Amino acid sequence: MKSWQEELKVNPVPVLLKKNEAIKYFTLRDLLDKKVESIEILWELPAAKKSLKKQKSNGSWKYPSEGKISQVDYTQYQTYLILSELVEKYGLNKNHESLKKAADYLFEFQTDEGDFRGIYANQYSTTYSPAIMEILIKAGYGDDPRIFKGFEWLLSIRQDDGGWALPFRTRGKNLGEAYQSREVIPADKSRPFSHVVTGMVLRAFAAHPHYRKSTAAKKAGELLISRFFMPDKYPDRKSKDFWERVSFPFLYTQIVAALDSLYYLGFSKSKPEIKNALNFLRQKQVENGTFDLKVTRGSDKDLNYWICLSVCRLFKRYYMNE
Repeated sequence: MKSWQEELKVNPVPVLLKKNEAIKYFTLRDLLDKKVESIEILWELPAAKKSLKKQKSNGSWKYPSEGKISQVDYTQYQTYLILSELVEKYGLNKNHESLKKAADYLFEFQTDEGDFRGIYANQYSTTYSPAIMEILIKAGYGDDPRIFKGFEWLLSIRQDDGGWALPFRTRGKNLGEAYQSREVIPADKSRPFSHVVTGMVLRAFAAHPHYRKSTAAKKAGELLISRFFMPDKYPDRKSKDFWERVSFPFLYTQIVAALDSLYYLGFSKSKPEIKNALNFLRQKQVENGTFDLKVTRGSDKDLNYWICLSVCRLFKRYYMNE
């Protein structure tokens, strides 16, 4: 049987082992199955400590500039972004006091319904709510009753077709109109799902050992696959080009993030669409082993290598673990 590296044009491992200590750690652990030290060794890296030093006493991180829209909770948004960096790049979990403080801060924004409110002003967020849940699950909060409450809300707010959309978009409202509305705008569940939103929701399901096995997740996964490399049904990130605009940590739906979630939901490369997506990534590989994808978000000089690591994880999972 061929190794996963042989499925690529160039073996990317050598270049990943030359990068920063966190990338090297995950390359050894996730790609080469080597025994590594406790994840806590990454917590002491200068980049992690630099971010932790900026944390406020209430557990939050301040947005770097003045927010332009008064109704939007930029501090909640920034706290989510920094927390995702700390969890995904340095493996922080709830054993770290700073992470516990950040989790407590974010949980303050969970409503009685189960969603996390504030980033879209007073509106339901079927994008950032599951994104926050995903990171909290990865940090060790998967068994927390508040996470179960979040999943109950997500399941209750699905479109009739089994996917998800932003409720205010299903009513034809733009962001400005949604932010100005004091009332929560309910979804028109007869409208079609958004693959951008559905992909973000499925990352929370994929992160959870119980909910990833649910019938709802499987059905939504099929819907997501049906929209690979196609434009979204709604205005946000509508162009099909957004499938190729990648970031790490994952935020919005793009092909690397989608394939990552779908693997954990039980899908395999026997699905023609998944095999074609892997072939697409293979063709994007360049001579040094990295991938020529459109990188968005972040000032990390090693972002291309984090994305390379993410793609390599996909090839190992889809080609070696089936």
